[in-house]
Amino acid sequence: MLAQLSQCHAVQMFDTIILLTGPTEQAALAPVLTRHNKTLTIKPIMTVDELRVVDGSLLRRSRLIAFVTTMIVPADILRAIGHGSFNFHPGPPDYPGWAPAHFALYAQAREFGVTFHAMKEFVDSGRILDVDRFPVKPGMSILELEETAYAHLARMFWRWAGALANQAAPLSPRCPMQWNGKKNSRRSYQALCRIPLDITKDDLDRRMSVFGGNHFGMSPSINLHGVEFRAVVRTD
Repeated sequence: MLAQLSQCHAVQMFDTIILLTGPTEQAALAPVLTRHNKTLTIKPIMTVDELRVVDGSLLRRSRLIAFVTTMIVPADILRAIGHGSFNFHPGPPDYPGWAPAHFALYAQAREFGVTFHAMKEFVDSGRILDVDRFPVKPGMSILELEETAYAHLARMFWRWAGALANQAAPLSPRCPMQWNGKKNSRRSYQALCRIPLDITKDDLDRRMSVFGGNHFGMSPSINLHGVEFRAVVRTD
């Protein structure tokens, strides 16, 4: 009986979802959650500074949901969240970390996907709850691959919205899987933008195709006698 009362108390204390994503996604995703639970308070957050000023008592009553964001949630905040923190990652378990679509296209992957997982202190290391995969079509651009991943993530969010909005208890995996790829970072992205002098034409073409769009303010470059030359992709 005591255990049942404790469980009921825990459920009652879950009343807020901290939604960590951009303004466009805030407008689209918040109503999906409140449609499943009209008593929920949705708190939109877009920066670490905004997250830092959230009261500790509110964090204990909250669940955090991150959707397509590069923001890294500090470990102490993750520990303070009372009802779990979850991330919708725009890449499959084979591509944890930063800019998964870029690394997948550079590796000439034939398959890509999206992942829903619990958040832990280390990026993209928490328990995987769901994965969707799809083929990479020949000649697919970065924009096309990211748009396809985004559409799959939106459907995955809709699939889990009811449980996220109502189930205070831990969520059960839909398809248990493990992270199994190299965790990429901004540093590894920069490394592939540095063009070695002995690069093959095939490798140069792939790097220009994937990294030549000056994404994240980085583009392929080559260093000759201490002078750095940056590549520019012509669109005319």
